[in-house]
Amino acid sequence: MLLQATDLNAGYGFLQILRDVSFHVNKGEYVCLVGPNGAGKSTTLKILAGMLKPMSGSVNFQGENIIGLPGNKVHRLGISYISEGLDLFQSMSVKENLAMGAYTVKDKGVVEQRLEFVYELFPKLKEREKQLSGTMSGGERKMLAIGRGMMSDPSLILVDEPSMGLSPEMTNAVFNALGVLNEKGVTILLVEQNVTKSFKVSQRGYVLEHGKIVLQAPCTELAENAHVRKVFLGV
Repeated sequence: MLLQATDLNAGYGFLQILRDVSFHVNKGEYVCLVGPNGAGKSTTLKILAGMLKPMSGSVNFQGENIIGLPGNKVHRLGISYISEGLDLFQSMSVKENLAMGAYTVKDKGVVEQRLEFVYELFPKLKEREKQLSGTMSGGERKMLAIGRGMMSDPSLILVDEPSMGLSPEMTNAVFNALGVLNEKGVTILLVEQNVTKSFKVSQRGYVLEHGKIVLQAPCTELAENAHVRKVFLGV
């Protein structure tokens, strides 16, 4: 087991968002976390990434409890967080943003190898490597954020709402890239508003409602679940 979250309780100020949330992600899996707006999906990812400390509970990553570690240390352990806001350096070029993703790597040869892998995954980034990230389209910025996350050679990628604001064509390109990464052995935990798409690309899923995990199953089963179909798929 790569990641185990146990009894997470968390919120902001007096507002509690998560209540006794427990789940796990095995090495090499592609797992989705779905739920309505405000259910606590992004809050969960922020805890895993070291951006938010929970009120209680534990997160075990590769045998180590990472609760309380700052985001930069969590990143160095092998967790890459692609946030909904992307957090790119807008006044820096594509190539400079990618290089920042490998700031802990001292071997320039390794950095170049990873850069070539990202360019192979997203050829458009190679074409635009000198362009400032702040002038790119939403889909291109999403690709850049994922590419930068890959520069650290993570064991686990946390992806928050990758399709938000994207055209169907760009959405497919982003999900195709995530699929390639998973095929190459990268473990992915996906938070995504498009439930149908999530179930198609993921192997297992968790349903979060009102801050609690209410369902967990292989995605093929979740897609046929009566409650899920009524609440999320409108059928």
